Amino acid sequence: MTEAGGSVTGTRRLLRRLRDIMAGSGTAQERLDRIVRVIAAEMVAEVCSAYIMRAGEVLELFATEGLRPEAVHRTRLRVGEGLVGVIAATARPLALADAQSHPSFAYRPETGEETFHSLMGAPILRGGRVLGVLVVQNRTLRHYTEDEIEVLQTIAMIVAELAASGDLVNPLEIVQSQGGGLLPLRLVGVRLNTGLAIGPAVLHEPRVVIRQVVAEDADAELIRLRRAVTTMREAIDELVETSREIGAGEHHEVIETYRMFAADRGWVARIADAIRSGLTAEAAVQKVTDDTRARMMQATDPYLRERLLDLEDLANRLQHHLSGRPLGAAWDELPPGFILIARAMGPAELLDYARRRIRGLVLEEGSPTAHVAIVARAFDIPVVGQVDDATSRTEAGDIVVVDGDHAQVLIRPSADIQQTVTAAVEARTRRRAFYETLRTVPSVTRDGAEIKLFLNAGLLLDVTQLAATGAEGIGLFRTEFPLMVRDSFPPVEELTEFYRRVLDRAECRPVIFRTLDIGGDKVLPYLPHAIEDNPTMGWRGIRIGLDRPAMLRRQLRALIRAAPAQTLFVKFPMIAEVSEFDRARAVVEMELARAAEEGRALPKSVKVGVMLEVPSLLWQLPELCERIDFLSVGTNDLLQFLFACDRGNPLLAERYDPLSAPMLAVLREVVTHTRAAGVPLSMCGDMAGNPIEAMALIALGFRRFSMAATSIGPVKTMIRSLNAGAVASYLDEIGERPDHSLRSKLEAYARDHEIAA
Repeated sequence: MTEAGGSVTGTRRLLRRLRDIMAGSGTAQERLDRIVRVIAAEMVAEVCSAYIMRAGEVLELFATEGLRPEAVHRTRLRVGEGLVGVIAATARPLALADAQSHPSFAYRPETGEETFHSLMGAPILRGGRVLGVLVVQNRTLRHYTEDEIEVLQTIAMIVAELAASGDLVNPLEIVQSQGGGLLPLRLVGVRLNTGLAIGPAVLHEPRVVIRQVVAEDADAELIRLRRAVTTMREAIDELVETSREIGAGEHHEVIETYRMFAADRGWVARIADAIRSGLTAEAAVQKVTDDTRARMMQATDPYLRERLLDLEDLANRLQHHLSGRPLGAAWDELPPGFILIARAMGPAELLDYARRRIRGLVLEEGSPTAHVAIVARAFDIPVVGQVDDATSRTEAGDIVVVDGDHAQVLIRPSADIQQTVTAAVEARTRRRAFYETLRTVPSVTRDGAEIKLFLNAGLLLDVTQLAATGAEGIGLFRTEFPLMVRDSFPPVEELTEFYRRVLDRAECRPVIFRTLDIGGDKVLPYLPHAIEDNPTMGWRGIRIGLDRPAMLRRQLRALIRAAPAQTLFVKFPMIAEVSEFDRARAVVEMELARAAEEGRALPKSVKVGVMLEVPSLLWQLPELCERIDFLSVGTNDLLQFLFACDRGNPLLAERYDPLSAPMLAVLREVVTHTRAAGVPLSMCGDMAGNPIEAMALIALGFRRFSMAATSIGPVKTMIRSLNAGAVASYLDEIGERPDHSLRSKLEAYARDHEIAA
């Protein structure tokens, strides 16, 4: 290999030498020692060192050519410590002409590396996990080229095979250090879909074991790649048709998007380039996937990180087609009613499982906006994501409980817990069957108070729940959700078509569209945003809409076009003062005038309202009620702003209760003002979907609620067992008590009066 390290011929020669070492005799340690010597010679480096990950996220020097031999198995660096630790922490390569001037440089006197100035390192990756770091060093101030970095990354793939073999470090060492073993475990995560399930664990192990990294014939590998891509795309076409057979919904649109991803020529071209460098087709797919993962995991944007799961799903499918091993070969071996455990999962993979006997899903990654979460909701599969080390702490066949409601996972629970959970699942099934019988029954209290129940929605899939639940309409349609899984803001025509489909599926029921409530924890990947110290109280909601009026106008224009001869309901989020509402309503009037000038069919009427979330608006309620057509209360933000309490902070999560006297006093005042002004009032925060909290709201005078589909049945059951007037009298008696919360008293009242809350 030349000093530049970019020669394809030289790279292939090096890869073949390393392949021969891997296939040769000797212990794993002896082969690693030979590998670093060959790399140092071929890459014209005075030093080549291999650091391997040990328990406790410690990188241990396992082999070196050029550093002092006595440093082997003695020098250790924590992840994030020193340049080697930085490479492991970021999972990205690093090349420095003057490494010692870098602020993260950590000097270890036992290594004798003070004479070496330049450093190039690459993470040793396997399946997205960092198994170690491979480093070369030179005495001179050497400027490593992009080609050399590429070569070192390719070499690291070969070392990864040795590191992952278990011959250098026993895999159980890391599992045991993390509290593994066969004891019962309780792991917490993030709720991706509600529900409760119990069953034996099935470990999702879709990855093809790459048995040959270096190619014998690059042209033959390219032919294999082309054939595999063709058959994979044909199989995905069949999967799209399957999703249509299951029924319409957002899950079908996710699979359509997935098919477009599979047709990306740039992705296949990068794999072909890796093959030309000397890798087999399987290894080339893995290399491109690892490279992409290293780049995308640095992004803070949740959308970009979630797209990575689609890519890994796709790469896994391509590797299966390359190996000739069909994905569904082991379906018949799956146990009945299993819980699937996976590091990550793409939407197509879950769709494969969804028609089998899966009861629940546990992921080490994932977010509520991920495509896999959308598919899970379509099939009512409980999912808990972001569960650390779920795959390494679970054995195949272990009994696992997935509690999606409380975002926790129980592994190997005791027999009494298993019995309790099984009974709860059976009771849940019976309750759901009972709730089904209430679908067409009116929501009326025992003393005749009529309560309107609406759905919260954000996807087309949610709208289909109207018929299933008997809800009266959509009380909150979160328009930002569909835009968070895109890579650009859609044109007006596309938005119009989407909103028209929402209205069509609602079948003449009212749909209240909330304009984009972006910012905070909901970021559009294509909208520039600065890092804020307190994003929840920062640039979000209507503040962005008024500062970026073109985006707000485009959305309102689409809504107006989508609702000809219908009543269009629009509400604005995060309004903090009346003047903001006046400016926002002016945009609505401007777009209506524009549509009229263009000769378009207009809505029959346009009703404009506000989300009450910011406490400052409470002191302008009389003026606000003169201007709005309706008011919706969003208790999630209102509660945290009222108590200066970050609802995402686990230290404060249970500190302030919505059933406290201050919160109930605020809500009572809202009811008084809106009732006096004749303004329709609704509640669409989390309080609406909690039966005991909804009971208190009815006592205060709320008569319209919007909630998740799963809450309709429990809340309607509570309503039909309630005497609204009696509860209102009781709340008048206790409402001004200075207690931290009135919850226990209201729960006792419900028990004493046989209210199903």
